[in-house]
Amino acid sequence: MSTAAATSARTGQVLADLLPASRVRDAALVLGGAALTGLAAQISVPVPGSPVPVTGQTFAALLVGTSLGAGRGFLALALYAVAGIAGVPWFAGASSGVAPSFGYILGMILASTVVGALARRGADRSVWRMAGTMLVGEAIIYAIGVPYLALATGMSATAAIAAGLTPFLIGDALKAALAMGVLPSAWKFVNKR
Repeated sequence: MSTAAATSARTGQVLADLLPASRVRDAALVLGGAALTGLAAQISVPVPGSPVPVTGQTFAALLVGTSLGAGRGFLALALYAVAGIAGVPWFAGASSGVAPSFGYILGMILASTVVGALARRGADRSVWRMAGTMLVGEAIIYAIGVPYLALATGMSATAAIAAGLTPFLIGDALKAALAMGVLPSAWKFVNKR
């Protein structure tokens, strides 16, 4: 099968769909996606003046969504959120429960779902489409996280943007650049086989 034919045959798939289909596979992928997000959240650097640290969890959440697709991505991030609320210490800094930064986790659930749907439409196949996909995902996370931060802390909108958005833009650009290389490269490798 030629590379073009293989690419055409895989339209509508995400990377996880290349594994043999079963309920056990799907359950393992959902659990693995939640665990990856929890592990990435432990890469946590405090930001002076902000209750929100820089973490690897946003990158993991978007990677989970694009790799697993909308349904499994949603379930993985929902499991991550519910288990963290229930006491599993896998939020940033080995914390659990609801904190002022919890809105970002809610945003990650929606973002994972949206980027998963975009990936199923081929948004993870090229560098530039992946860049757009990551930007959409990040925008969703901030659209929910920043207002939640303002409400949870009593900050003004301006203060919440200064504490919960501005300090993270450079790091998010770096995470997007990493994703721009990882997923399209994975598809190129798969299509060569």
